[in-house]
Amino acid sequence: MKKNTSNLWTKNFLGVSFTSFFLFLTFYLLMVTLPIYVIDDMHVTQSQIGLVVTVFIISAVIVRPFSGILLEAIGRKKMLLLSLLIFFIASVLYFFGHSFGWLLAIRFFHGIGFGIATTATGAIVANIIPEDRMGEGMGYYATFMNLAMVIGPFLGLTIIHSFSFQVLFIFCGIFSLISFICALFVNIPQNVNKINNIGFKLGDLFEKKSIPISIVTGLLAFGYSGVLSYMSVYAKGLNLVQASSFFFVVYAVFLLASRPFTGKWFDQYGENKVIYPAILLFGIGTFILSYTGNAITLLISGALIGVGYGTMTSGFQTIAINSVEANRRSMATATYFTFMDSGVGLGSFVLGIVAATSGYRNLYLYTSILIIFGLGLYYLLHGRMKSKSEQITRESEIQA
Repeated sequence: MKKNTSNLWTKNFLGVSFTSFFLFLTFYLLMVTLPIYVIDDMHVTQSQIGLVVTVFIISAVIVRPFSGILLEAIGRKKMLLLSLLIFFIASVLYFFGHSFGWLLAIRFFHGIGFGIATTATGAIVANIIPEDRMGEGMGYYATFMNLAMVIGPFLGLTIIHSFSFQVLFIFCGIFSLISFICALFVNIPQNVNKINNIGFKLGDLFEKKSIPISIVTGLLAFGYSGVLSYMSVYAKGLNLVQASSFFFVVYAVFLLASRPFTGKWFDQYGENKVIYPAILLFGIGTFILSYTGNAITLLISGALIGVGYGTMTSGFQTIAINSVEANRRSMATATYFTFMDSGVGLGSFVLGIVAATSGYRNLYLYTSILIIFGLGLYYLLHGRMKSKSEQITRESEIQA
């Protein structure tokens, strides 16, 4: 068992974590409120509502593969600050988005800043975290995003119900600016063994070593999109609206409670000891969701999904980063997030069709089956190779 001796909670680690927190806080503030905004203020059709999310995700997915190259070619801090500046400008532009077409253009521009910035923070934090505490560090870093996921929707809905959308946009501008200021004070390590011959070939846009784990990530993110996009609608049909408002709160509480243990176990005992149970918990939680009929089972599913999916995603990102050399971490991070975003975007669309034709109970039942398939896919693409390498390492230590 490996012991963690390096300092994790440094000024730089906290700086990049808070940069990410305020970035995602702005993202979630808008994610849950803009659909209401376009219905109430722009009177768009039901079929147009999803475009405010889809356009944002599309631009983020498009820019991610190129962002990994730009981070290495131009410099991580320069690209981080540039992307956060784009994100801040886009946040301010919402004040002038008085037509639906103009709003979609702002969303596309906003997605570009988000795609580059999230890739940059993920790559930067991987070079700040000590190597012997990578799993633990990435877990805590992901916790800042998880907190934003809980606080953002609650704060956003509170603001628009108590004040107005103009006040909401003020808060978005302030949080975006704080994210930029936090990044200014982060001392970002110079790119180790910087790559000078990278271009825009397919092999440079995607890090091939991190593709296997990214495929698994994309598949399971596809399944999670059903929880993210349709859980509140499902709960409303079950007359569990009040309980559903606490679903992601329970999700975050149990994730936070498990984080001090799961990250350390990842570093000490290896990823398989953490990832297999995490995927299984995610699947069980989704299965319970498909049969829920009361508030207790709804919240139990939230707890299991929180521990399972939350632990799994930070673990997958750590695996993607650990699969490459230090100077390829930007590309590995970009590849990881490209597959994750694509899974969420495609899943929201496809699972919406499934829900419309088969109902939400069947949607979550089918999703739980898909997650178990994802468990087998993880074994085939990564888990079995890791088990073999760990066995070889143990045999070498015994012989020594």
